[in-house]
Amino acid sequence: MFLKAYIPFYKRNLKVAIPVMLTQAGQITVNLADNIMVGHLGTAELAGVSFANSIFILGMVFGIGFSQGLTPLVGQSYGRGDHARVGSLLESSLVLNTIAALLLTLLMFGMSFFMNSMGQTPDVVHQAKLYYNTMLVSLFPFLLFFGLRQFSEGIGITKYAMYITIAANIVNIFLNWVLIYGHFGFDKMGVKGAAMATLISRIMMLVSFIVLFLKNENYKKYLIYFSDKLINFKIAKEILKTSIPLSFQNLVEITAFSLSAIMVGWSGKVSLAAHQVAMSMSSFSFMLALGVGAAATIRVSHQYGFGDYKSMRMAGFSAIHISVALMSVSGILYVIFRNYIPMIYTNDPLVWDLAAKLLIISALFQIFDAIQLSGLAALRALADVKIPLILSIISYYLVCLPLGYLCGIVLEMGAVGVWIGMLLGLVFAAMLFLWRFDRLSKMIIKNHQV
Repeated sequence: MFLKAYIPFYKRNLKVAIPVMLTQAGQITVNLADNIMVGHLGTAELAGVSFANSIFILGMVFGIGFSQGLTPLVGQSYGRGDHARVGSLLESSLVLNTIAALLLTLLMFGMSFFMNSMGQTPDVVHQAKLYYNTMLVSLFPFLLFFGLRQFSEGIGITKYAMYITIAANIVNIFLNWVLIYGHFGFDKMGVKGAAMATLISRIMMLVSFIVLFLKNENYKKYLIYFSDKLINFKIAKEILKTSIPLSFQNLVEITAFSLSAIMVGWSGKVSLAAHQVAMSMSSFSFMLALGVGAAATIRVSHQYGFGDYKSMRMAGFSAIHISVALMSVSGILYVIFRNYIPMIYTNDPLVWDLAAKLLIISALFQIFDAIQLSGLAALRALADVKIPLILSIISYYLVCLPLGYLCGIVLEMGAVGVWIGMLLGLVFAAMLFLWRFDRLSKMIIKNHQV
């Protein structure tokens, strides 16, 4: 009877989630292709890309978190049928996202000057800089695209972002092959070629979505509510109240994982290359669950806007169930194929052996990653952002990093020890976010009972 009551919610969530899952799967497929193609250039190249990504992702995830603050506000207004407010939210968010993208790009450029001081070997730093400096240019179009995508998800439209992303991913993989290895008369660019392919595909994504917004009636109808002011400061303040805590919440988690990657790098380039292999696979299942999380934000915010609070709660928990199921399957596959997956990335037997061990730990934290991701997405739909930020700080700064340092560096367990710290951080985050959504959703239902 319990599962039977949830079946309609599973169906509705999956209807929204599947396009997002395919979008995310397409994006991570490109990342996997990047890593595989770069991995066959050498261990230093693979480790360099891992190091560069551990820094680059800080700005990217902060920017993504900033744009995600729009989705619950749009979703709740859309649920109430307030299209004028939806249009105003779009207009103000475009200005805010443009400013944020520019500032983040400049800030992340400054980070490149500190790469030599992070304990990595010179050959790894050299490859990292070749990759990072080009990738940095792609941050601006990517974040603007993501802002438009978050608006689209807020009004319940997920398929167009999927179409654009899949097309851009095909272009990206083809350009990887051309630019990394030097085909069709191009010079062999190595890791810089991988970054250049990403830059071209991200520009293509942004231009395509802008054209869609100007031509498609699903979006055009909101453009009529744009004013001459460009930004409504009252609306902008509301967006910032959600966006800024979300940005820092994302930053807390990703800095923990990035600093963990740097700690892994202290053990040498083999450890860092193995970390990149295991993290690439973990990112694949994470991106699938992220699609379910997006559905949770959409469905929960819409039900909250409609005033159907019991359905709001069930929509959130159904997303958690789906995420756990998906990532459990991924974890089982990682264990079964742990000795074969690393061979796809590199020819180094030392990397194979260590990556296989890390994939076992990755399999263990799939369930907890699913719970924390979907639980946080459901809280985001309710614009509950301040308390989850505190819970994230506890989980990642007070649990993940100290235990990773203790096990990996003090107890000399290396990459395996650092990954144990990451696992325990995710366990804490999962339990705390689950508790928070359960408590908050019950409170909302109680407060609106007649």
